[in-house]
Amino acid sequence: MVNAAPTKKVSTRKYTWAHIRKDFRQNKALFVMLIPTIAFFVIFCYMPMGGLLMAFEDYKPNLGILGSKFVGLDNFKDFFTSIYCVRVIRNTIILSLLQICIEFPFTILFALLLNELGSQKYKRTVQTISYMPNFISTVVVAGIIVDFCSSDGAITSIIALFTGSNTNLLSIPGYWRPIYVISDLWQGVGFGSIIYVAALAGIDKSLYEAAEIDGANRFQRIIHITVPGIMGTIMIMLILRIGQMLSVGYEKTILLYNPQVYETADIISSFTYRKGLQEFDYGYSTAVSLFNSVINLVLLVAANAFSRKFTESGLF
Repeated sequence: MVNAAPTKKVSTRKYTWAHIRKDFRQNKALFVMLIPTIAFFVIFCYMPMGGLLMAFEDYKPNLGILGSKFVGLDNFKDFFTSIYCVRVIRNTIILSLLQICIEFPFTILFALLLNELGSQKYKRTVQTISYMPNFISTVVVAGIIVDFCSSDGAITSIIALFTGSNTNLLSIPGYWRPIYVISDLWQGVGFGSIIYVAALAGIDKSLYEAAEIDGANRFQRIIHITVPGIMGTIMIMLILRIGQMLSVGYEKTILLYNPQVYETADIISSFTYRKGLQEFDYGYSTAVSLFNSVINLVLLVAANAFSRKFTESGLF
């Protein structure tokens, strides 16, 4: 019996670095093009993370991060015991859930409707018109909303025909969330559908032909071919959206809200803005922002695990 020759154990680390060096030699131009992207994330995403130390300090600008007094978890305790904690977390979750439950499916539905348009000219026209609001500045959009919802605005005048009241709509707590979500839907549904339109373009057309031969109508083809064909994309976008559940943007909020609607409009990001830039409590606002980021990370990982378990697709 002849003994088999011993196999040479190759170091995984050496194997990996060898291939990286080989790949670099073969694709130098691509690596050079990657440098600005890496520099962007290092400068604007990773280096500022050093500022998270302010969350554990009574930060004073004249003393700097290293010179300010270390207070441990006091800033977090102050937030969790404050009267604003439950309010801003509740408002953020409600507003984010409204966006997920209304804006997210409506974007998918809009992409499906675009895909069903037979005329390419009409399809491009609809796409162009729907994309345009996304390129309007948030400040301009907020200004339009403020004018339309003022006591003598166009929308207020229409509602006054049924209610008899010309009250500024943005000063009514019950109206603030619908105004925010509807305006957000108008501004972002077209642009948000781009990725789904691109995914729809990758579905094999022969599947539709085979289904049509088998007698499937248009609705059945959408349900059994189109939707499953983009389900992976839908799940990835949903995971990303859940991972940003507590990160509702403050720009539009602070442009539209006022003290009269803080009870329903004040969210984590707007609260952080007021505490940090208006009240100059940098350590407190950084602590709230860090809490927000940690919760988003937990939601992202949980949503990804759920997706991989039940749909076999995920981010990682």
